[in-house]
Amino acid sequence: MASHHHDTGYKEVFSHPEFVQQLIEGFIPHEIAQIMDFSTLRNHSGNYITPLFEEKFEDVVWSVEISWEGVTQRVFLYILLEFQSQVDQTMPIRLMHYTACFYDHLLKHRETRPSQGLPPVLPIVLYNGSQRWSAKQDIYEMVQPEPPAFLRVYQPHLRYYLADEGRYTDAELGLNPTPLSGMFSVENAGDSWAALQRAVDRIVAIIQADPNRDRIDRVVTRWIKRHLSRLGAGVNLDQLNSLVEDKNMLAENLENLVKKERLMGEQIGMRKGEQIGIQQGIQRGRMEGRLETMRETARNLIARTEMDDAMIADISGLPEEEVAALRSETRH
Repeated sequence: MASHHHDTGYKEVFSHPEFVQQLIEGFIPHEIAQIMDFSTLRNHSGNYITPLFEEKFEDVVWSVEISWEGVTQRVFLYILLEFQSQVDQTMPIRLMHYTACFYDHLLKHRETRPSQGLPPVLPIVLYNGSQRWSAKQDIYEMVQPEPPAFLRVYQPHLRYYLADEGRYTDAELGLNPTPLSGMFSVENAGDSWAALQRAVDRIVAIIQADPNRDRIDRVVTRWIKRHLSRLGAGVNLDQLNSLVEDKNMLAENLENLVKKERLMGEQIGMRKGEQIGIQQGIQRGRMEGRLETMRETARNLIARTEMDDAMIADISGLPEEEVAALRSETRH
């Protein structure tokens, strides 16, 4: 069955072309992104009723022009938001069914005619579950055992591209300083308030550097309010109107949650009879691990981007002086 967990707000996020472009350029193979003219993005999103099951599902559909070997044509980006807690092993069947229904929609609305042929489609599944994705990515792979050679040509084929948020590390997301990658960092923080606080700080820095800061701020703020509400965060969301303008208020609220989280952890540790010295050692180890991740992010940004030290400091969370020191080490 299709997922109905769209309260995270991605449906609205992907109604804006720049976020669709960020998804394609940042999380889809480069050879696909480089042939697309993103200035031609056109929204075709809508709810469709599948004739077979009369199942209503929500998706995001855009078209974009591609240039390939001197030929320009339109391709449809079919983005399915898959935010269920369990991996759906029937995804290849669902995607084939949805794609067939979409083609039927194009024919009925005279977007194309049978004599003209059907336009190419790039099916993309965006997944944010905690379990790693294990479903087959081509319906042909579900045909078991593999049929003999003379039958293979008659079997269905449809492959989708999987964008699994959880498989990207903080260091990898740090190399892609876009609002969408910042959202993935927020999602990956889970219910750790400390990790969430760092992720929010990072996304605020990214928004501040965006040329369309005000509009991006509004979109991301609405998304993060839904996200915090779903997490049950004790934050007064009515007062959060702008991540950039209200960042101090949000930071203070998150810091309070971090303190409560730490206090609860200490109390649990005491109840388990853990020694204070061991607990301090664990805390130091965790802090060193976090610092090393931040340093690795900064080193990657120094090596692979043209960002200045101030921007890298904002994104990585390190002091600007330490970023400058890392840059000096990198040169040597």
